[in-house]
Amino acid sequence: MLELLTGTGLATAAGLNAALPLLVLGALDRWTGLVDLPDAWAWLSSPWVLALLALLLALEVVADKVPGFDHANDVVQTLVRPTAGGIVFGAGSSSATATVTDPESFFSGNAWVPIALGVLLALGTHLLKALARPLVNMTTGGLGAPVVSTVEDATSLVLSLAAVLMPLLVLVVLGVVAWVTARWWRRRRVKEAVA
Repeated sequence: MLELLTGTGLATAAGLNAALPLLVLGALDRWTGLVDLPDAWAWLSSPWVLALLALLLALEVVADKVPGFDHANDVVQTLVRPTAGGIVFGAGSSSATATVTDPESFFSGNAWVPIALGVLLALGTHLLKALARPLVNMTTGGLGAPVVSTVEDATSLVLSLAAVLMPLLVLVVLGVVAWVTARWWRRRRVKEAVA
C-alpha cells in the first residue's frame, strides 16, 4: 500500500514538473539513506543523470514562468511528463524492471503495471495543468503565469518529498490540491456567470 502511495505521489508530481521528482528520487538515493533504489533503477542516482536532471529542471522552471512560452513548454512536456511519471512510479514503487530485455516476461509478470499507472497519473495531471494555464494567462493578462507556475513547482516538490518520506501524507496533499482546484474552478464559474 505504501509503495502505491509513493508511486502515486511521485507520478502526480511528474505531471506538474517532469524533472523534479526524478531529481528528488535520485538525489535522496545518492546522498542519503532515505531511498534505496532497486538495482534496475540505480542509474537515476548517477552523477551525470543528476546533473542533466538539474539542468532540465532549471530550463522547465524558467520556461514555465513566461506567458506564451509556458504553452509551448506544455506542448513539449506532453511526452516528457508522462514518461517521467512512468519512471518515478516504477522506481518509487520498487518495480524491478527498468528495461525490457524479455518482453514476454515483462508483460506476463505485470512489471509494466506500475509504469503504466505512472504514465496515466502524470498524463492526467499534465493535461489538467496544460488546460488550466491558458485560462490563467487570459484572465490575468499573463501576470498569473509565474505565480501559478511557482505554486505548481512547490506542489511538485512537496508531493515528491511526501511520497518518499511520508507516503500517507500524499493523500493529504492530493486532497488539498483537489480542494483548492475545485474551489478556484467554482469561483471562476461564478465570475463568468456574473460577467
